[in-house]
Amino acid sequence: MCARQPDRGFKLMALSYRVRDARKPREDFLQEVGIQPGDTVLDYGCGPGSYVAPAARMAGAAGRVYALDMHPLAIEMAAERAERAGLSNVTTILSDCATGLDDDSVDVVLLYDIYHDLSDAPQVLAELRRVLRPDGVLSSHDHHLKGDALKAAIESSGLFRLTRTGALTQTFASEKPLDRTS
Repeated sequence: MCARQPDRGFKLMALSYRVRDARKPREDFLQEVGIQPGDTVLDYGCGPGSYVAPAARMAGAAGRVYALDMHPLAIEMAAERAERAGLSNVTTILSDCATGLDDDSVDVVLLYDIYHDLSDAPQVLAELRRVLRPDGVLSSHDHHLKGDALKAAIESSGLFRLTRTGALTQTFASEKPLDRTS
C-alpha cells in the first residue's frame, strides 16, 4: 500500500482527524455514496476509523463493514470505535494490499484520503475491482490530489469509470468484467 507511518506520527494524525471529523462529519461523505441497509462496505486504508462507525450504522445489522489498513494502530483504533458505538458488523483487516475477501463480495469500496500514498496503485485498484460486485461502486476522495488528478489516476487503470461527481466524492463503477480465466 504505502510506507508505514511511525506510531507517533500516526497518533498525531489520528488526533488531527478527530478535530477534522468534529468540524465536518464523515456522514456527509457517506451520504453521497448511498450505502444501503444490508450492504457490504470495504473501507480501504481506514486509518483511525473515521468512516467505519457511520458506514456500519448505514449498512445496518444485515450489512458488514471491513476496515482495512496496514498500520496496527489503525486497526486497533477502528475496532475500538466500532466497539464503543456498539457495532457488531465491523471486521478489521491488517494488510498492505490483499483484502482476503471473496471475489464480487463488496457493494461499496471507500477509498478516502489514501490514493496519494499508495506505492502500487494499479495493484490496489485491481484488488478493489476483484472484490467489488459488478454493480458495486468505488467512492473516492483525496484532498491531496487537486482537480481531475484522482479521476484520471483511477480511470487510467482501465478498471473503473467515473459515474458521478458529488460535492465531496467521486463515484466510479467497474469498467468491464474481470477476466478470471487467467
